[in-house]
Amino acid sequence: MKKSYLFLLMLLFAFLISCNGDDTMTSPETNVTAVQTGKITGKVMSQNGTKPIGGASVFVFDDKYKIYHTNSDASGNFTLEAPSGNQTIYIQTGNGSNFRTEISTSVKANETVSLDVTQTKLTQVAKIAYVKGNYDKIEDIIQTLGYTATEITHADLANITTLAQYDIVFLNCGSRKYAQTAALYPLIETNLAIFVANGGSIYASDWDVSYLVGGTDNTNNCSLAGGFVPDAKLCSKNIGSSGIVASTISNPALATAMGFNTLNIDYDLGSWQKIINYDANYWDVLVKDTSTNDPLMIRTNQFSATGLPTTTIGNAPNTAFTTVCITLPGNIQISVSVPTVAVPYLVALGATVGPCSGATNSGYIYYTTFHNHATGNIGNAGTILQYVILNL
Repeated sequence: MKKSYLFLLMLLFAFLISCNGDDTMTSPETNVTAVQTGKITGKVMSQNGTKPIGGASVFVFDDKYKIYHTNSDASGNFTLEAPSGNQTIYIQTGNGSNFRTEISTSVKANETVSLDVTQTKLTQVAKIAYVKGNYDKIEDIIQTLGYTATEITHADLANITTLAQYDIVFLNCGSRKYAQTAALYPLIETNLAIFVANGGSIYASDWDVSYLVGGTDNTNNCSLAGGFVPDAKLCSKNIGSSGIVASTISNPALATAMGFNTLNIDYDLGSWQKIINYDANYWDVLVKDTSTNDPLMIRTNQFSATGLPTTTIGNAPNTAFTTVCITLPGNIQISVSVPTVAVPYLVALGATVGPCSGATNSGYIYYTTFHNHATGNIGNAGTILQYVILNL
């Protein structure tokens, strides 16, 4: 009787295998229909259509919030694999909070859609301000890209209500003019700390490092009074000499976006700021002196300080976008801004709210030891400064 029962079981097992067609279990995933995709091509351009933009994030989501992502090359060109159907294509620089564009298009399986350059212009979302300097005119570079910036004064920097209206502030070399407005500087430095700690970004060039670390019109020693960046994080002295400095772009993302990794920077005046020491865990070196490895251009989004008030900065109240960190295949992380309604779905897939690196709410601080004046002999440094503008 036992042998007959065993024989029947063997016949039943053989029948089940024959119905399957092979001797492996069928995974539910094998019944999932593969996503049909096509390709989208285009060229990312500045707002006025004059400047191709390298290093921009181009991405789209399918109906299950899987991201399809690529970057524009140094000439602004991109090819994006995208799920078929009606899609919204996102183009962004930085983490997408200050410059971004959305494009609605239809993607057909196994076909290529070419976007026109009128569609792929990068739109300014940020409110940008600058303080006029004696040597620099970053506002000219901003305008050559088709973007707008508002001139503000030391009195505006000293008024947190006014300062908080902006997302980005550019401090041109020679703008500090300490002798005329020294009484305002403790308040200005406190306000800049509040601004950055709450997500605002600033750029300072050459002598205007004194806004960051203290001193008068420039810095001639370490650990000077004033400033808001801790003295242990940065020291710069005005001991740099004039001449051409062979330089290397040490940040891979910047080098890829530029399409080159070496350049000559013309220090055409005496008494340039020279970075004496810096905290390598706090600052990311973007450009360095090829012969000495001295940093010439640095940035951080690590700023934090206790006791500073929480303040809404810039365009934040008017946006329905949130910055998130998404991990791509190969464990590559990207910071992008997405519609806030999509955030819960992306978090469920492993994304985290906020940028991928840096202090939780910190904006960026960029500092260059060299000038940014648009009409001066800055060569390829001008292209790098365009990158700075778009990635703050």
